[in-house]
Amino acid sequence: MTAAASIAATLVLAVTPAAYVEAQQRDDGGFGDPQITAWATLGLAASGTDVERLLDAADYLARHEGDATSITDLALSTLARSAAGQRPETAIARLRGQTPGKLLNATIWSILALRQSGEGVPEPLVRSLRTAQHASGGWSWSRGGAPDTNDTAAAIQALRSVGASGRPIDRAIAFLRRHQNRDGGFELTSGRGSDAQSTAWAIQAFVAAGRPPGTAAFRYLAGLRRPDGSYRYSARYATTPLWVTSQVLPALARKPFPLPASG
Repeated sequence: MTAAASIAATLVLAVTPAAYVEAQQRDDGGFGDPQITAWATLGLAASGTDVERLLDAADYLARHEGDATSITDLALSTLARSAAGQRPETAIARLRGQTPGKLLNATIWSILALRQSGEGVPEPLVRSLRTAQHASGGWSWSRGGAPDTNDTAAAIQALRSVGASGRPIDRAIAFLRRHQNRDGGFELTSGRGSDAQSTAWAIQAFVAAGRPPGTAAFRYLAGLRRPDGSYRYSARYATTPLWVTSQVLPALARKPFPLPASG
């Protein structure tokens, strides 16, 4: 390798995943749409990026709060805005007043958003999540559905955020472990194959539960990193790099949700 090629290779490796995400921010403060902006904000907040950049993204989310078509979308936006240092009072009030329903994903993210905002969580939300745990130890997107690792990992973080411990967490961690493959990565459901986002979610859940994620999961993620700092979805696919990389960032920082508030 020539000296010039060596310098070029070093410069490429210096592009961090956070820098990749930062470079995707647009003039309006967003990252393309509210959902992707929320994920990018959370990833950058976990990485310790500049507070002004986070607030620009949070302002974008605030302007688009009325675009949320579901409680899950509202909770995700609220989680991101709160992590960036804002106080979305209207959204918080709406999340506190909701009645738990069939959509467990909405319950999970409402709990995380409320805790990120420093709020207590209504007991019906916590009870609804606890009682929805599947016999396998996992949680599903909606009540009665098949459990998956992503919702299980998020549920672990939600329950840990309200102080839950013991057997429910132990069973959920065991569920995740059964979905770790020989390549070190985690898969969404059995037989689907490892992917970056499921692996990142699992790492966050282990950290939240006070369990070591192990080095294999981080090695798997390292193998998916691309020269521009982004992450492939899996060994086979390199889709939605901004979304994937944004969700990998908190795992790389070993920070579960809720995140420490910025500023």
